[in-house]
Amino acid sequence: MSNLSHISLFSGAMGLDLGLEQSGFQTLAAVEIDKAARETILTNTNRLGKPLEIFSDITQLTPEILLSATKQKRGEVALVSGGPPCQPFSTAGKRGALNDPRGSLFRDFLRMVEGIQPRFFIMENVRGLLSAPLRHRPISERGQSLDPEEEQGSAFAVILEEFSRIGYQFVYGLLNAADYGVPQTRERVIILGTRDHENIQLPTATHSATGLYLPKWKTLRETLTGLHDPNPQFQAYSAARLKYLQLIPEGGNWRNLPIELRQEAMGGAFLSGGGKVGFYRRLAWDKPSPTITTSPAQKATDMCHPTHLRPISVREAARIQGFPDDWHFCGGLADQYRQIGNAVPVGLGAALGDVLMQVVSGTLQPHQPVQMSLFMDASY
Repeated sequence: MSNLSHISLFSGAMGLDLGLEQSGFQTLAAVEIDKAARETILTNTNRLGKPLEIFSDITQLTPEILLSATKQKRGEVALVSGGPPCQPFSTAGKRGALNDPRGSLFRDFLRMVEGIQPRFFIMENVRGLLSAPLRHRPISERGQSLDPEEEQGSAFAVILEEFSRIGYQFVYGLLNAADYGVPQTRERVIILGTRDHENIQLPTATHSATGLYLPKWKTLRETLTGLHDPNPQFQAYSAARLKYLQLIPEGGNWRNLPIELRQEAMGGAFLSGGGKVGFYRRLAWDKPSPTITTSPAQKATDMCHPTHLRPISVREAARIQGFPDDWHFCGGLADQYRQIGNAVPVGLGAALGDVLMQVVSGTLQPHQPVQMSLFMDASY
């Protein structure tokens, strides 16, 4: 088989995989437990005449099953990629980190990498992973000191130790998709691993917020211009929401409401902490989109169209994420939004694939790595 073979874990709607394929990797198998997302993978790959081996529950798989299905031997696969579900590492709500059953899916990712022995791996996750503790103790129950497992970053430290244990060298960082030509400010933790301890690095930014030395971040206007979406699919706002959203200017949010209406519009959230920037949020044409959410019509994660009184449509969200306009999403409307919102932007996947291809071809030009703290703020 090709020495650019790729096995995709936690595949979702295949945003990362589409980007990697743009770089030259060939996806041989996908593993995804969500039924609607598996339908999406099957529908699109069949349509394109590129059928994949598709599996569901990673906990019921072995590396040997994947290798046999893809006609690969241990050590032959070029790349294994995936993002174990991020909920345990989110800074929202009660954080159980690796003790959360969902956190154990990292162990399955690690098990597959160890058993398949790919030349490279890519693991992505939310920025909250950087500061998540192995064990969370509520602030009300804390004394003067924390146990090592309760320290910020202890979960991430264990993840890095585990990759080292199975023999991989790696680089990691917090990447903003907008820096790679994606019209969206979306931050994700990326770990790139190399089995053979080759010189690898995170991709160099191609765009910047200021446009001083690099092209400026792509805007929503650039991205949605020319999109053919005559009958946009979206979750309609209630009359109560529309009452306030019609008062929000392009690029604004609840803070742009008249002072006398703000508490009424926000309800109990008005007195809560946090920036609440997603409430009654309307996008701006001449800026990148904020992070595409899985529920763009929800009160706290609003993504109202810049000029229309509706959330962005399925096709608009998909184009912002970099999916081809003919990429079909299966399931109901909520399923489709969820698949798009959970995806790695295709452009970020391509940037990661390109840097690995440069390693393969021996053309990688070293750059000064960005220094980052393991225990950085992890607001999400």
